[in-house]
Amino acid sequence: MSIVSEDDGREYIQGWRVAATLTALFLVSLICQIDRILPFVMAEAIKADLALSDTGVGSLTGAAFAVCYTLLSLPLARASDRGSPRLVIALCTLLWSTMTALGGFAASFLFLAFTRFGVAFGEAGATPAGHAIIARKINPEHRGLAIALFALGLPLGTMVGFAGGGAVSDTLGWRAALIGAGAAGAAIGLLALAIISPTPPIRSRATRNEPFFRASYRLLSSANFRWLFIGAIIGSFAAAPFYAFATPFLIRTHGYSAGEAGLAFGLLQGLMGILGTLIGGRWFDRAVRSGSGKVLGPPAILFLIASTTTAAALFASIGWLSILLLVPSMLSFAFLLPWGFGAAHLVAGKGKEAMASSLVMIASGLFGPAIGPLIVGLISDAATKAQMPNGLAIGMLTVPVASAVTGIVLLIANRQIAASLRRS
Repeated sequence: MSIVSEDDGREYIQGWRVAATLTALFLVSLICQIDRILPFVMAEAIKADLALSDTGVGSLTGAAFAVCYTLLSLPLARASDRGSPRLVIALCTLLWSTMTALGGFAASFLFLAFTRFGVAFGEAGATPAGHAIIARKINPEHRGLAIALFALGLPLGTMVGFAGGGAVSDTLGWRAALIGAGAAGAAIGLLALAIISPTPPIRSRATRNEPFFRASYRLLSSANFRWLFIGAIIGSFAAAPFYAFATPFLIRTHGYSAGEAGLAFGLLQGLMGILGTLIGGRWFDRAVRSGSGKVLGPPAILFLIASTTTAAALFASIGWLSILLLVPSMLSFAFLLPWGFGAAHLVAGKGKEAMASSLVMIASGLFGPAIGPLIVGLISDAATKAQMPNGLAIGMLTVPVASAVTGIVLLIANRQIAASLRRS
């Protein structure tokens, strides 16, 4: 038998169907990340061709995209929980791929901005729908690894996007890169629709009939989920400034060239992203099978370790030592992904996995990316103006502080969730 049925409408697949489904989801995640970062890679070419200012380029890739992406994820998550996440992820993939390709025909800032909002709209449904498919199709004993394989598209998509997107842009132009990525995404969307088996709605009257905002409020009212939600918010205040300023820090403080800093940081980040998601997923599955309910302890400890090493990295006098001391932070951000989403699904319960994922995405994708780098920049400018040495390092101290607080909050959430699961 290749399918195991449950009485709530779930059909756990087995054998080759598992590999095929996870491959399709990985490809969706991969092309999602590639399409998201292509404008970063080709910013200079786009700016020159369309005569844009830096402000215009920033608006295409900054807060407006993040706000649209995170806030639209909630209604699309609700559609995944109540309906067919298979159709949601396929239609969303086709939508953002079409808009990516249309961006290659843009002759003005307004048209390109319109296509990027379309990309944000489509990509907002990818993670919630993907997690809903995993929750309905993959046996709970292997769900952490499944989430990790899905999340693996993030670091690999970043690496492919920067390397491949830059190469295509240099040889064929930025328009060809967008059109090609859009065509590839459309093919992956159709492939996912063909490979992933139908996902009938879960037969739960409470899940289907509970109003949209009431369901969200009920989940956020739970102390277990609330602490996890707070941890995701604070964690984003560590991650966003880390990625925004790590390379400039290495260039200014240790004299690396942009190429040297980018290569060292990019390769290590890609490697830690792969190891962190895969090891984190397997470890999460073991924690769930243990029955202890302690499903956030290891990432909490890693964040506490990373806070110490990152603080040391900011004031290390040797360049290569500073880079090595940044590695635990790179690992911690990736390692948390399967633990955070997996714990959110456990707390939310059956039929609300996509909504739980969406709320975690809002927590991690809205506040920290919009405010965190700004805070670091303000502190760095103030320190430099006051003639303090290494002003950027002083500003980046917000990263280890936020990491330490994240670790503490995750330990509280770990204790709350464990107690709740034992009572149930």
